[in-house]
Amino acid sequence: MKGLVLAGIFFLLAPITLATSLFSLELLGKFDARLPKSTLVSASSFIDSPKSGVRVYASLPGNLPGISGEAIASDARPYILEAYMQRYNSPLAPYAERIVKTADTYALDYKLITAIAQQESNLCKKIPPSTFNCWGWGIHSEGTLGFDSFDQGIEIVSKGLREEYLDKGYATPDEIMTKYTPLSPGSWADGVNKFLSDMEQQ
Repeated sequence: MKGLVLAGIFFLLAPITLATSLFSLELLGKFDARLPKSTLVSASSFIDSPKSGVRVYASLPGNLPGISGEAIASDARPYILEAYMQRYNSPLAPYAERIVKTADTYALDYKLITAIAQQESNLCKKIPPSTFNCWGWGIHSEGTLGFDSFDQGIEIVSKGLREEYLDKGYATPDEIMTKYTPLSPGSWADGVNKFLSDMEQQ
């Protein structure tokens, strides 16, 4: 009996509820048709930015915050080279920037002059006293060429590598070795190549 009463109420109220909903939608459609298009909100905008029942208003600040600044390009090569030489406690480490700038002046790979110094003098740790000659430059049976400073040595050796080797077709450590240290059976070029590779991985 109770089930029949509930079923009766459902079948009585359902059509009334449905009719009321349809009537409301019809009125809403007519009302929307009278509104200017600029005030209508599409259904998709409710999905994109749903509106809640509460609206919060705030004044806009006079000056909108922004980020300003200037991007400054920096050359990381001197820092990488300095870190590499510091790893070996090289007295040449403070001259990393000078090595890079001088290499750029003579269109050299800055790692080449460093690798040669590492092969010749363990990065300037084993050089004739007061010569500042880390590269074995000008060392022969009659004596040793000395420089007044590391700066002068970097300049002369870089210029010499460009003019006496690279410009004359000695481009790789193996080719440079044939003129730089012609009596080497290959170990000089092997060492320079190894140190170049080590710096590439730095």
